[in-house]
Amino acid sequence: MSEALTANQHLALSGLRDTDRDRYLACLLTPTEKRGAVAALYAFNAELARVRDVVREPLPGEVRLQYWRDLIAGAAHGSTEANPIAAALLETIRAHRLPTAPLVSMIDARVFDLYDDPIETTAMFEGYAGETAAALIQLVSLVLDPGAAACSATIAGHAGVAQAIAGAILLMPVHRARGQVYLPLEILSATGLDRESFLAGGDRNRISAAVEAFAGLGRDHLAKARAAGPIPKILVPAFLPVALSEAVLVAAGKQGSSVFDSPPRLAQWRRQLKLLGAAITGRI
Repeated sequence: MSEALTANQHLALSGLRDTDRDRYLACLLTPTEKRGAVAALYAFNAELARVRDVVREPLPGEVRLQYWRDLIAGAAHGSTEANPIAAALLETIRAHRLPTAPLVSMIDARVFDLYDDPIETTAMFEGYAGETAAALIQLVSLVLDPGAAACSATIAGHAGVAQAIAGAILLMPVHRARGQVYLPLEILSATGLDRESFLAGGDRNRISAAVEAFAGLGRDHLAKARAAGPIPKILVPAFLPVALSEAVLVAAGKQGSSVFDSPPRLAQWRRQLKLLGAAITGRI
C-alpha cells in the first residue's frame, strides 16, 4: 500500500475486499495519490448498501443511516476512532472540499432499501440510481479532477443508471427472497405482471419479458453514456466499475427469468480483465 494513504484510508480500502470487491479492484487502478480518498467514498457506499443485510427491521436500519447523516452534518455522537470508514470519509470531504448534499442524498435514497415498497415508474428508478450509483461516480470524479468532473455529469448520470440496473439484476435472487422488487411496476404492468406475480415466479414467459425490458433500459442508458462523449482520461478510474455492466445486461436479456436462479455474474478473473481493459482504453 502507498504511504499516501492515511491509516483510516488503509482500513477502508482493506475492508472493500470483502464488502465490494469490484470497487476494491477499481481502487487499485486509481492513481496512488487519489486512491485513499476514492476508497473512503466506496467504503461509505458499501456501508449504506449493506444496511438491509445487517438489520432485521427497518427501524434499526433508519438509525444506522441517521448516524451517517449526523456524521456528515458534524453532529456525530462521540469519536470516529472506532469507525475508520467514518474517519476516512470526513478526511476525504475536508481534503477535497466535497459537497455534502450528494452524500446526504445517497443516505436518504437508501431508506428505500429498508422497506419492500415497489418502484412505480422507470423515472423513479432512474432517480434512485441518480442519487446512488451516479452520484458516487460524480463524487469520485470530483476527487480525481473537479474541473473535468463538471463536464462529465451527463455521462455519469447515464452510466450510473446502467450500473444500478446491472446491480439490481445480480441481486435479484436476494431481493426476491426478501420480497423486494426493483423492477419498476411500469415495466411489470407492460408485460402483464404485478409485484405479487413477479415474486411468485410462476409465469416465466412474462417474467422473462420483464427482465429483458429492464436489461434493455440499462443498455439504453449505457449507450447514452457512451454517446455523450469520451470520458476525460483523468476521470476514467471513476467509471471503471461501470465497465462490468454491459456483460450483465446482455446476459440478462438472454437469460430472462433464469436470473432468479443464476444471475449472470462473470467469473472473478473475467471481471478483473474487463476492469484492466477499461483502464487502458478509457471505454466503458
